[in-house]
This record gives sequence, structure tokens and C-alpha cells, in this order.
Amino acid sequence: MTADTTDVDTAARTGGCLCRQLRFRATGEPDYPHTCSCRHCQHLGGGPMMSWVSFPLTGFSWWAGSEPSWYYTFEGETKRGFCPNCGTQVCALDDDGDSIAITLSALDSADDLTPVNQSFRDDAVSWLPQVPDTRHSAVG
Repeated sequence: MTADTTDVDTAARTGGCLCRQLRFRATGEPDYPHTCSCRHCQHLGGGPMMSWVSFPLTGFSWWAGSEPSWYYTFEGETKRGFCPNCGTQVCALDDDGDSIAITLSALDSADDLTPVNQSFRDDAVSWLPQVPDTRHSAVG
């Protein structure tokens, strides 16, 4: 799945955690910027939703030997990466995937990545307006 990224710069993007101990570099086309209201994202993010965008693993690296601590939200399937120092949720990774999902807030700049959908709308809090589905997808 590829979101409409006609005007999105595919040059290297950088980001990391709050304390800057964990840093990454991502190249390649960003894919499917979206929000998620599932119960896992609500608990992990400490809020009503999290926002995500994926990048190809082939163009992704952690800087200076930093790497997140991992927590499996779905054992043997999907794990979440967070900073072992400050606790910032940074990414999600499927064991058999070819991309890594990065939280939009972990990117140094994400101004050009507008969410195109909201996953798990049925789990969303009632007091927050939903993100419109500009992609017209059956996802979430």
C-alpha cells in the first residue's frame, strides 16, 4: 500500500526519542501516514491515538549503535521499539515485514506527512473528531 506522496520528499529523514539517546535515519518513500486508535496504541502512547508512517527497512538504520528496547505486543508477530532511557515509543516492527513503522512524533520533521486514515475507529474516544479517510481504504 502506498499513500499519495506526490509532493512528499523522499530524501533522508531523521528522528529519535525525547532524550536523543536513540536516533535513526530513514530513506525511501514514506508509506501510509495514519493514526491508530487501537487499545494497544492508546496504552503505549498514553493518549487517545498514535500516528504512524512506514519506511522500507532497506533504507533504515539506527545511529551510533543506538537501538531501541523491544516489547512484543503480539508475540512472534509485532514488536514495539522504545527508548530504554526515556521510554519514548518510537517504532513498530513486524517479524516478517519489509518496512518499519515510525511514530510521526519521533521524526524530526513530519510537517509534510498528513494522516490519510484512522485505524480502529471503533476503539476511538467519542470526544475526539476522527481523521477523515482521504485514502478511501478498507483499513480500520
